[in-house]
Amino acid sequence: MTKLLAFGEIMLRLSPPGRELLLQTPKLDVWVAGAEANVATALARLGHDVGFASMVPDNDLGRSAIATLRGHGVDTAGIAFGGERMGLYFVTSGAGMRATEVIYDRAGSAFAEAPVSAWDWDALLDGVDRLHLSGITPALGPVPGESAIAAVRAAKARGIAVSFDGNFRAKLWERWDSDPRTTLTELVRHADLMFGNHRDIALLLGRDFTANGEDRRREAADAAFAAFPDLQMIASTARHVVTVDDHRLSARIDARSGFAQTDEVVLAGIVDRIGAGDAFASGVLHALRSGSDIAEAARIGLALTALKHSLPGDASLFRQADIDAFLAGGLDVRR
Repeated sequence: MTKLLAFGEIMLRLSPPGRELLLQTPKLDVWVAGAEANVATALARLGHDVGFASMVPDNDLGRSAIATLRGHGVDTAGIAFGGERMGLYFVTSGAGMRATEVIYDRAGSAFAEAPVSAWDWDALLDGVDRLHLSGITPALGPVPGESAIAAVRAAKARGIAVSFDGNFRAKLWERWDSDPRTTLTELVRHADLMFGNHRDIALLLGRDFTANGEDRRREAADAAFAAFPDLQMIASTARHVVTVDDHRLSARIDARSGFAQTDEVVLAGIVDRIGAGDAFASGVLHALRSGSDIAEAARIGLALTALKHSLPGDASLFRQADIDAFLAGGLDVRR
């Protein structure tokens, strides 16, 4: 079997229990987290051969993170030991009309401080047919950005497909003298599959799109296809937020020759939306790697992201049977 390799930072997420404020009581729930690690976990749970490349400190935190990924079936041979600290972030879940809040504590982490030379792409890409990474890695600083660019160039030189999730994080880019447009453009230039919407494309191309609704997404997709000759598909979701607990969500995939658009699903009683975008990317990749067309891939991506909203923590832990039940409308108890 060929392998998908995800490259990015693995870290720990800390959250107060339930809907409490941060340190309202002296307790924190802890999950292994990180956008690319979430995708690796979800795909491994769905039966794919997946590896993960990253760096963690050689201590109990780093080893626990590795053990968690390995327990879900991810090949962790590409995770190196180095550095002094684990990247952290804190999530205070919203409720009602109170929004969810995120605090990053990842500066100086083992991954963020890893030099470009830390990654042996000849070894890491051996047997790999797709590299997956996101815009979070270059947002960490100039050196992680160079590493991300080296990764996509190495993949492209070997004929390996690249999928890229925009995952724009303004708080991270604003911490340093960054140029997100230039860096992200170089990464997307090597991708055949992009996860992002018209706002991501507007950032890349330095222009706005004036159409409404679905027409605006197609206008942005056509502009991206014209700017990036290797890009073949753009997958995105559209979210309408009523309250923190009540959203409506749809999915779309634009290809050069057409598009697929799902109906909206209603997400009521949301447990945790963090990681939902990673679940969508995982669902689309799962479907495409299983031979589905773009219409089915959009449906499966929507199913997995919808299911993720029911689960605390960052990663989707669902199996194919869960996706099938969702698509069949099976909400009753399964006995």
